[in-house]
Amino acid sequence: MEVKILETKPILPSTPPFKDDHELPLSHLDNDHNMRVSFRYLRVYVSSTATDRHPYDVIANAISSALVHYYPLAATIRHAGNERLSVFCQVGQGLPLVNATVDSTLESLNYLDDPDSDFVEKLVPDPSPEEALVNPCILQVTVFKCGGYTLGAAIHFSLCDGLGATQFFNAVAELARGANQVTVQPVWDRLSLLGPRDPPRAAGPVREFLSLEKGFKPYRQEVGPVVRECFEVTDECLDRLKDVLFEKCGLKFTTFEALGAFLWRAKVRCSGVSGDQNVKYAYATNIRRTVKPPLPLGYWGNGCVPLYAQLSAKEVVEQPLWKTAEVIKKSKSNANDEYVRSFIDFQELHHGDGITAGTEVSGFTDWRHLGHSSVDFGWGGPVTVFPLSRHLLGSVEPCFFLPYSSANSGKKDGFKVQVTLRESAIAAFREEMKKFSKKDFGVSVQECYSSI
Repeated sequence: MEVKILETKPILPSTPPFKDDHELPLSHLDNDHNMRVSFRYLRVYVSSTATDRHPYDVIANAISSALVHYYPLAATIRHAGNERLSVFCQVGQGLPLVNATVDSTLESLNYLDDPDSDFVEKLVPDPSPEEALVNPCILQVTVFKCGGYTLGAAIHFSLCDGLGATQFFNAVAELARGANQVTVQPVWDRLSLLGPRDPPRAAGPVREFLSLEKGFKPYRQEVGPVVRECFEVTDECLDRLKDVLFEKCGLKFTTFEALGAFLWRAKVRCSGVSGDQNVKYAYATNIRRTVKPPLPLGYWGNGCVPLYAQLSAKEVVEQPLWKTAEVIKKSKSNANDEYVRSFIDFQELHHGDGITAGTEVSGFTDWRHLGHSSVDFGWGGPVTVFPLSRHLLGSVEPCFFLPYSSANSGKKDGFKVQVTLRESAIAAFREEMKKFSKKDFGVSVQECYSSI
């Protein structure tokens, strides 16, 4: 299968959104060093015979209209001193949109529900760190032989998080479907809404989880070659895991807590981490309603902060699984206004001092209920959505909970887990995950739950 690039065209705002060049400040959450990467992901759309409109043309025109409101996505990111970044907006800037084709059908590729890594990488722009500052948002529309298409995105995390990016794509989708204006007007006011206190004061769990290492650069951990692989998780086995955990400790755990604890243990066990090494389970929490006052509806900057569960590798591997799940559950109590303000203040006080959560960080996130289906450009919402990035919350080995493609009628039970893991650990990790397979369910109950 070959992805043929037809052209890359800069899409300019349909109406000039400003007259003079200017600079926009970023918040302290935007300036977190962990955000200095492009987040890459793909949406897959099936074909439609209801219209002869070409997806590239429709999306290009809608982006042009949306950039009147979201013009910073077509700007450049610059170093603003003190190791911070800002957004420089210049008249005449455009957002690069790649036009590509593939001479295959989506159906023949199972709607990219479990795609070949080499092929799918060609469907999403992959800018270098330098190019990502010049063009912080690069998009690619790839039309398949069947008329279906994919929308690949590479967006610099300093500009927005996943929720902010989805707000932009929803605006583009509204305009593509014929709306005259966007429903949600974007709000930029980042420094005043998420700026440090005066004087800044960082206390509590933030100082427990974060430390300083001069010269530390996120995502530079040496773990060797990594691979990305998907695993199936059935409802039956997941429910059994939760039931056994409840029998052991009397606590009810969510999927994110119970399965997260299992996956964290498997990753640590298979990676050969030293027993006395501190390891962290990291995940982002949406703080848009948590902070006081709440952020306005149209705020599209980074509106999440990382939460952590922390243990020694020996504890993760050897203690009963319910205890690890309980640590993850308890970590959620840190999601409050004081934690957010302390996190921001810590960034203000120590931004240039090498803030780090450590090297053995496992990043987890749940994409099953993020409302991606609302991004409808006129042919219906995406049938498949999945990430390609290996950098998340300071982790180079992230884990995503993902729904199956809605076009794949044969997979309605459960969901899939996409894991990025060091190559040396993947074989052992596969053996751990077999404990969730239906065919080995009887064996897995005995093996998997004996140490819970």
